Amino acid sequence: MSQETQKYPIDRVLSPVQKFINQEKSGGIVLVISVILALIMANSSFSQQYLNFFEKDFGFSFNGKLYLHYSLYHWINDGLMAMFFFVVGLELKKEFIAGELASFQKAMLPVVTALGGMLMPALIYLLLNHSGEAQQGWGIPMATDIAFAMGVLYLLGNKVPSSLKVFLMALAVVDDLGSVLVIAFFYSSDISILNLSIGLGFSFIMLIANKLGVKNILFYAILGIGGVWVSFLLSGVHATIAAVLAAFMIPADSRNQHLYSPTTKQRVVANNSPLERLIHSLHPFVTFFVMPFFALANACISFADIDIHTLFSTHITIGVTLGLVCGKVLGVIGSLWIMAKLKLASYPEGMNHRRQLGLGLLASIGFTMSLFITSLAFTEELHLNQAKIGIFAASIIGSLSGYLLLRK
Repeated sequence: MSQETQKYPIDRVLSPVQKFINQEKSGGIVLVISVILALIMANSSFSQQYLNFFEKDFGFSFNGKLYLHYSLYHWINDGLMAMFFFVVGLELKKEFIAGELASFQKAMLPVVTALGGMLMPALIYLLLNHSGEAQQGWGIPMATDIAFAMGVLYLLGNKVPSSLKVFLMALAVVDDLGSVLVIAFFYSSDISILNLSIGLGFSFIMLIANKLGVKNILFYAILGIGGVWVSFLLSGVHATIAAVLAAFMIPADSRNQHLYSPTTKQRVVANNSPLERLIHSLHPFVTFFVMPFFALANACISFADIDIHTLFSTHITIGVTLGLVCGKVLGVIGSLWIMAKLKLASYPEGMNHRRQLGLGLLASIGFTMSLFITSLAFTEELHLNQAKIGIFAASIIGSLSGYLLLRK
């Protein structure tokens, strides 16, 4: 009897699902489907009910008083997205310890390239939007969406050398760290020093526990969520910063674990760490639940009241689009050229002019992080929609152009 016929019926159902989840490009596919669904619902006859759903308030009640009482939209952006940023923080720490950012020499090229790819988009946006509320959106075109960019790159298979995939991943990771710092310093307001101090105190306890060799994930979860995250949520500093801070307190040193190998029918020693285990366990949840749910709440744009006049009544749309598409490309290629010209770093293996342009275009896909900063930068619905349309336009242009260039 063949191995295929020995599978149970449930295995035949779960096997392709598991295979889909394990593919790098799957997260981007699910995210695209979520965006399309959000746009359909926002422009259907159920649009008002759909939008009202995310405005419903949830919280906790004790002795007749309400605590942490926020809308579902707020819980998604400050709660669920904290998990996204927690995984980003874990990935950052992993890269700093044993990845492409582990040494100054290895980190120099992606760090400088990421900085160039953040500063140039912000500059282009500010040249077009230098006053009023529109000016607050300068951080929107600075971000690169790792899931989308890497998803497109993995669709290309072996047409792109692995060295360039690693380079884009390192660039996007540094870009995420830059976006987190931008949110912390420029998109946080009305800061409560008391709550912020309490949150930092819990972070310090996590750090001490790490140094003492505590490896219990539940211990860090209680302190990270109940201590650091809640305190930052109440402090005025955006709660997602707490997620990154907590992630950096998670132990990354391995411990030996004896496991039974069904292949060799022997016990083997496996090295793992809380950081590795959390990345492995949370990554699918963040990719296939948190980010799609975020897209459903933030990508809904009603085109009923938008015309050419209102769309371009400010320069937000064109600023975001040009900032991402032109700014990212100029920033990435320009930084690479300067680093090579000054002989501070060499190009990754397999890099040429066409691939530089292609990677720069993929870096202009700013979807998730750009939408997130949009929700922090603007309160007026018109400005929100103008920024979102700019993000969609740039992401479509960047992904299609980058894919076509790199597949040759």
